[in-house]
Amino acid sequence: MANHSGLPLTEKAKGNYILSITIIGIFFFIFGFVTWLNSVLIPFLKIACEKNNFESYFVAFAFYISYFVMAIPSSFVLKKTGFKNGMSLGLVLMAIGALIFIPAAYSRMYGLFLTGLFVQGTGLAVLQTASNPYVTILGPLESAAKRISIMGICNKIAGVISPLILGAIVLKGMDRYDKTLLGAMDELQKNAMLNDLAGRIILPYIIMAVVLVILAVLLRFSALPDIDTDQDGEASSAAGTTKTSIFQFPQLVLGVIAIFVYVGVEVVAVDTIINYGKAQGFSFELSKYFASYTLAAMVLGYIIGIITIPKYLKQEKALMISALLGIVFGVLAIATAEIHYQTTFSLNLGGFVLSLPFDLSVFFIALLGLANAIMWPAIWPLAINGLGQFTKTGSALLIMGIAGGALLPLLYGRMVDLFSPHQAYWIIIPCYMFIFYYALTGHNKRSWKKN
Repeated sequence: MANHSGLPLTEKAKGNYILSITIIGIFFFIFGFVTWLNSVLIPFLKIACEKNNFESYFVAFAFYISYFVMAIPSSFVLKKTGFKNGMSLGLVLMAIGALIFIPAAYSRMYGLFLTGLFVQGTGLAVLQTASNPYVTILGPLESAAKRISIMGICNKIAGVISPLILGAIVLKGMDRYDKTLLGAMDELQKNAMLNDLAGRIILPYIIMAVVLVILAVLLRFSALPDIDTDQDGEASSAAGTTKTSIFQFPQLVLGVIAIFVYVGVEVVAVDTIINYGKAQGFSFELSKYFASYTLAAMVLGYIIGIITIPKYLKQEKALMISALLGIVFGVLAIATAEIHYQTTFSLNLGGFVLSLPFDLSVFFIALLGLANAIMWPAIWPLAINGLGQFTKTGSALLIMGIAGGALLPLLYGRMVDLFSPHQAYWIIIPCYMFIFYYALTGHNKRSWKKN
């Protein structure tokens, strides 16, 4: 085992390495649990707050736009507080965002729900700005994708679990809250029914807030070591002596765009699939499983990445293959939408029988999770390679790229209202094409001037 510079680790350093990776793994689990709740919140708040498709995807917008707004301030906070104290602050902010859901549920104010999501996203921006370079710098650069893949498994396992837990609470029996039934009620009856629905969200978010505060306190007094990327940068002659601006690194700027479109297609694949399953004819109680299918496919992709990178595949080659798979799966999902090949599989879990729905087109959307899995682990180290003293700022810019998760779902929602749920998926194809370009040549650019 070696550190970022390639030197062998001492026993003490190895212990710190394992401790750091474990704690960061816990944070990535938290990221996943909170982030992928949006796949349930979108259909839930669409009905509870009486919104159309376009308006419902402001759930994703409010959550992910916070990364764009708060990423640079997050880097300044981390420079003042250090990574450990900054991450503790991020957990507290996430807890505050969860608590905002209480008055939002009582008032059924959509804007207040979005405010809570924005505050949660702000906390996550601080956490991610700290934790991603942590994982990259803690070991050799050539195996960074493998370490981030391990973190991704923590993230996506939480993502598999969280929609099922929240979906079981808030989506149960929600099919009876359709427009026809609600339209037949008087205003008093309708408001009473929707208020009852909105109230389902209160207890889960109170529990979330308590857990986040406990974790913040534990982190504050943990033995997690701080790392100094500025010192790392001073040792980098490329970044320390010849570059004066972060925008002089084409591999970073193009990497930010790649992260933007990647996160956009990842969020579309997860956050739209429950509504898409409903459009394909499934009940909410069955379609709630589809988001977990996508995230389970991502877990499989991460495992493949851990096995193959860098032993059998370079990071950029894995990224090229992933982009091509995204294009193939996207086209197949659109092409098979009208086939409506649907069935239900029974899974026996020690006497407990679980009925899992299947639709061919939805299956290809779920497989986008497999295509997307390696993208973040591959893009991130390629983008920050050689930044040196600009690593923290570069990390913040990459975090800003997460805003793709704010804008592409909105565009998808608008396309659904204008065309159809399956035709709206055409927006992901050019995104995967750009990622393919970045993997092929974009990550190698070191100057904006032509040779």
